[in-house]
Amino acid sequence: MSKVTMVVNGRKMGAEVEGRTLLSSFLREGLELTGTHVGCDTSQCGACVVLVNGQAVKSCTAFAADLEGAEVTTVEGMANPDGSLGRIQQAFQDYHGLQCGYCTPGMVMSTAALLAENPKPTEEEVRHYLEGNICRCTGYQNIVRAVMAASGQDTGALAAE
Repeated sequence: MSKVTMVVNGRKMGAEVEGRTLLSSFLREGLELTGTHVGCDTSQCGACVVLVNGQAVKSCTAFAADLEGAEVTTVEGMANPDGSLGRIQQAFQDYHGLQCGYCTPGMVMSTAALLAENPKPTEEEVRHYLEGNICRCTGYQNIVRAVMAASGQDTGALAAE
């Protein structure tokens, strides 16, 4: 066991971990931040995406011990300081970019990484960026609309699927 300390959602946090402890487990079980979902445990679905030092990372493939001192943002960290939904979260709600909600945390976090990298992505760029996130409910159209809305762009001209 070793102690790992990182800044999670703006707060310095730490816990004892085994070397094999995945970041997703550290967040969910060690820190009780259960917004990060684990859907497949094989890095295929994207439900576990968090930001590590500003980059989208599938937390089911990263060892917590390897992230000593890292800055991690989870979906809980996307809310406004008063607890209300952040811009991306609100867009997902407003544009019905969720149904069952299982993929939503990963989609929100991937969107945050995309918009940090490319503040005004095209529809094609959004679709390409989100390829690593599987949604079995929505058909993606409303997710794309939500991402476009979160970027401040018009959503009315998006192609129909």
